[in-house]
Amino acid sequence: MTATETALKVETYLFFNGRCEEAIEYYKRTLGAEVDMMMRYKDMPPEAAAQGKVPAEAQNKIMHASIRIGETHLMAADNCSDHKCGIEGFALSIAVQDEAQAKKLFTALADGGQVKMPLSKTFFSPSFGMLTDKFGVGWMILVRQAM
Repeated sequence: MTATETALKVETYLFFNGRCEEAIEYYKRTLGAEVDMMMRYKDMPPEAAAQGKVPAEAQNKIMHASIRIGETHLMAADNCSDHKCGIEGFALSIAVQDEAQAKKLFTALADGGQVKMPLSKTFFSPSFGMLTDKFGVGWMILVRQAM
C-alpha cells in the first residue's frame, strides 16, 4: 500500500429495532462501553427530517450512535422503518487474558439471552463459549491460549 492509499477499515453497525438506547446502556453496564457520539431522529435538520418522514413516535429514538468497547468501535441505531432488521449470521468476539474475566463477561452478556455453548475448555482455548444476548447479538468469549 502506498502512502497515498488509505487502508480499509470495516466497522460493525448494529440495528436494534427500537431498543438501541437500552442496548447501549446494557453494554455500558456489562462491557464498560463508552458513548462517543449519539444523535436522535429529532436532532435532524428540518430539511432532512422532511425527506426521511420519521414517524412522531420515533423522534426520541437513536438515529446514529458510536460506542467504544475497549479498543473496538461499534455503531448502532434504531431501525424506524417498517422493515425489521435481524441480527444473525455473525458474532462479535471478545478475547480476554483469564478465565475469571471470561466468566464475568459471559455471565453478564448471557443474562436475558441464550447460551449456545457454555464456557468450557477447547483444543484452542482454556475457556470458550458462545451466546446470543437479549438483543439478539451473537457473542463469542474466549481466553487467549498461551503460545
